[in-house]
Amino acid sequence: MKKPIRKILIIRFSSIGDIVLTTPVIRCLRKQLGAEIHFITKQQYLPLLEANPYLDKIFTIRKKVSEVLPLLKKEHYDCIIDLHKNIRSMQIRWALTAKTYAFNKLNVEKWLLVHCNINRLPNIHIVDRYLAATAPLGIKNDGQGLDYFFPPNYQAHNLPFTIHHSPFVAFAIGATFQTKRLPTEKIIEICKGSGQPVVLLGGKNEQEAGNLIAQEAGRHVLNLCGKLTLHESAEVISQAAKVITHDTGMMHIAAAFQKEILSIWGNTVPALGMWPYYGNGSNRNKTFEVQNLSCRPCSKLGFDKCPKGHFKCMIDIPVPEILVALSK
Repeated sequence: MKKPIRKILIIRFSSIGDIVLTTPVIRCLRKQLGAEIHFITKQQYLPLLEANPYLDKIFTIRKKVSEVLPLLKKEHYDCIIDLHKNIRSMQIRWALTAKTYAFNKLNVEKWLLVHCNINRLPNIHIVDRYLAATAPLGIKNDGQGLDYFFPPNYQAHNLPFTIHHSPFVAFAIGATFQTKRLPTEKIIEICKGSGQPVVLLGGKNEQEAGNLIAQEAGRHVLNLCGKLTLHESAEVISQAAKVITHDTGMMHIAAAFQKEILSIWGNTVPALGMWPYYGNGSNRNKTFEVQNLSCRPCSKLGFDKCPKGHFKCMIDIPVPEILVALSK
């Protein structure tokens, strides 16, 4: 007789988008097995998980898994779901010796696409690959898409009154790598031609660019870059009529709120398996990318500048088509 699964540890250390994409796994494990679900991640990503009602305990690290290994050993997990599959997650698996289920990272297929422009990747979203790791436990995709939860005591202190009372477009202008982000002049062009209020979202690194965009594009553009917490940015997205975003965590948060998305892709491609995920086979995303560019994708992550020097993957993005999609 099989031992019942009573306590599970999920591993995913980073980053914003990747952690949001684990939420169907968390929910399905809890609802379908009734097990106690624990999660380990980096300290900076705790806000994404702390209000999740399907989690019983969250462990965080700053740099090393040794910070929490003694605590993890005391939990006596029945199994581990490794959704990161790196050196740190291997250290946990070796230390705990519990039965482990890991997702397929498809590293060989990704390498072929990036370095040889040979696409052997299956047309499967990473959420479904995450869930495939739990299939031996009898878990099935419930089709409910992604989750995003605000803490019970959450209060927005930095949002202007108009966010809740006037229709607007949210534009997440940032990205971890420059090659995943439109040039500032292209963002200005989109904002100028939008014909409707636009709220700019981004971190402190985008604050200066946001000021320039708002100044050049007009008074209908509000720059909130560097002024909001993660939850406040998520609230702006939840209130927006539409969301324009690069291939970033904000794109996945928008999908969690079932928003209509205009996703703009530069050096990365949707074929890598991380396009906006809605669940139930629905799709409210319109993808904008430069097709048939031989140097694309040049990385599965990104660079600080175009390796070829021309940056055609973003410079050639068709702004008129974006404006048409905005107007519909």
